[in-house]
Amino acid sequence: MLTFLLWLILFVLCWPLALLALLLYPVLWLLLLPFRLLGVAVGGVLALVSAVIMLPARVLKRLSAGPAPGNV
Repeated sequence: MLTFLLWLILFVLCWPLALLALLLYPVLWLLLLPFRLLGVAVGGVLALVSAVIMLPARVLKRLSAGPAPGNV
Protein backbone atom coordinates (compact mmCIF):
# COMPACT_ATOMS: atom_id res chain seq x y z
CA MET A 1 0.00 0.00 0.00
CA LEU A 2 2.84 2.37 0.85
CA THR A 3 4.48 1.67 -2.49
CA PHE A 4 1.26 2.57 -4.29
CA LEU A 5 0.96 5.84 -2.36
CA LEU A 6 4.56 6.72 -3.16
CA TRP A 7 3.90 5.97 -6.82
CA LEU A 8 0.83 8.24 -6.77
CA ILE A 9 2.87 11.06 -5.22
CA LEU A 10 5.52 10.57 -7.89
CA PHE A 11 2.79 10.57 -10.54
CA VAL A 12 1.39 13.87 -9.28
CA LEU A 13 4.78 15.56 -8.92
CA CYS A 14 6.54 14.21 -12.00
CA TRP A 15 4.25 12.20 -14.24
CA PRO A 16 6.78 11.49 -17.05
CA LEU A 17 9.16 9.84 -14.58
CA ALA A 18 6.31 7.86 -13.03
CA LEU A 19 5.18 6.57 -16.42
CA LEU A 20 8.76 5.68 -17.34
CA ALA A 21 9.11 3.73 -14.09
CA LEU A 22 5.80 1.99 -14.77
CA LEU A 23 6.97 0.91 -18.23
CA LEU A 24 10.50 -0.11 -17.24
CA TYR A 25 9.58 -2.15 -14.14
CA PRO A 26 8.46 -5.28 -16.07
CA VAL A 27 11.55 -5.11 -18.28
CA LEU A 28 13.81 -4.87 -15.25
CA TRP A 29 11.95 -7.75 -13.60
CA LEU A 30 12.50 -9.92 -16.69
CA LEU A 31 16.19 -9.03 -16.80
CA LEU A 32 16.68 -9.98 -13.14
CA LEU A 33 14.70 -13.24 -13.35
CA PRO A 34 17.70 -15.44 -14.32
CA PHE A 35 19.62 -14.19 -11.28
CA ARG A 36 16.72 -15.10 -9.00
CA LEU A 37 16.58 -18.59 -10.53
CA LEU A 38 20.35 -18.91 -10.10
CA GLY A 39 19.97 -17.93 -6.44
CA VAL A 40 17.36 -20.64 -5.90
CA ALA A 41 19.57 -23.23 -7.61
CA VAL A 42 22.66 -22.25 -5.59
CA GLY A 43 20.63 -22.37 -2.37
CA GLY A 44 19.43 -25.88 -3.24
CA VAL A 45 22.94 -27.10 -4.02
CA LEU A 46 24.28 -25.65 -0.76
CA ALA A 47 21.46 -27.33 1.19
CA LEU A 48 22.26 -30.66 -0.50
CA VAL A 49 25.98 -30.35 0.28
CA SER A 50 25.16 -29.46 3.88
CA ALA A 51 22.87 -32.48 4.21
CA VAL A 52 25.51 -34.81 2.76
CA ILE A 53 28.18 -33.46 5.11
CA MET A 54 25.93 -33.69 8.19
CA LEU A 55 24.54 -37.16 7.41
CA PRO A 56 27.33 -39.22 9.07
CA ALA A 57 27.07 -37.16 12.25
CA ARG A 58 23.31 -37.62 12.38
CA VAL A 59 23.62 -41.38 11.84
CA LEU A 60 26.27 -41.71 14.57
CA LYS A 61 24.21 -39.57 16.95
CA ARG A 62 21.18 -41.78 16.41
CA LEU A 63 23.19 -44.99 16.88
CA SER A 64 24.81 -43.76 20.08
CA ALA A 65 21.45 -42.80 21.59
CA GLY A 66 20.33 -46.43 21.65
CA PRO A 67 16.98 -47.85 20.58
CA ALA A 68 13.87 -45.75 20.82
CA PRO A 69 11.66 -46.48 23.90
CA GLY A 70 8.82 -47.88 21.80
CA ASN A 71 11.06 -50.19 19.71
CA VAL A 72 12.35 -52.50 22.47
